[in-house]
Amino acid sequence: MDVFECIRTRRSVRKFKDKQVPWDNVVTIMQAGKYAPSAGNLQNWKFIIVKSDAKRKAIAKACLDQEWMETAPVYIVLVGEPEKAERYYGARGRRLYTIQAIAASIQNMLLTAHSLGLGSCWVGAFDEDEIRRILLLPEVVDVHAVVVIGYADEKPEMPPKYRIEHMMYFEKWWGRVEGPKTFIGWWSLYNKRIVDETKKLAKKTAKKVGDKVKEKIQKR
Repeated sequence: MDVFECIRTRRSVRKFKDKQVPWDNVVTIMQAGKYAPSAGNLQNWKFIIVKSDAKRKAIAKACLDQEWMETAPVYIVLVGEPEKAERYYGARGRRLYTIQAIAASIQNMLLTAHSLGLGSCWVGAFDEDEIRRILLLPEVVDVHAVVVIGYADEKPEMPPKYRIEHMMYFEKWWGRVEGPKTFIGWWSLYNKRIVDETKKLAKKTAKKVGDKVKEKIQKR
């Protein structure tokens, strides 16, 4: 599976089979997370693996009673070390760079899990203090997410997505005008398709009008 296909077909899975994930796969997923970019290459994150039934149940409850999580055999709790980033980058390092780095790490994990034939889900709703208590975390770290992993027992449909032209601007906010779009491969094809469809519609409409005119002439 190439990278874009992996990105396009990945889904958030919330129902898992009663089947354990090989440890090698878990390590591979964490290795992918490790290779995410981080400001100054600080890598100011930690990955906490949770497999025991009791702790998984407790964490699912701390995640606002999302009981479906308990069907996943492996949790990876991503914890940030904001003071490391603050030391080099000030408040921006604490508030933004740490969050960006861990988000990139999570996405790497999700894609790697999918490439290995596993399902996963990024859980961001939780009582941080409760998870901190369950995992005995020090005050200097922050909980950013819980990633659940297992063998999917469902095939979620692709959710609706906006077309890319509805998401992109040129040069400024609401900037819609740009010169020849030859540098965007799909754009010329998109425009050609629109022109072709418009021509077909015009021909079809002209034919209908012509047929009606002929009918009226014949009736006379």
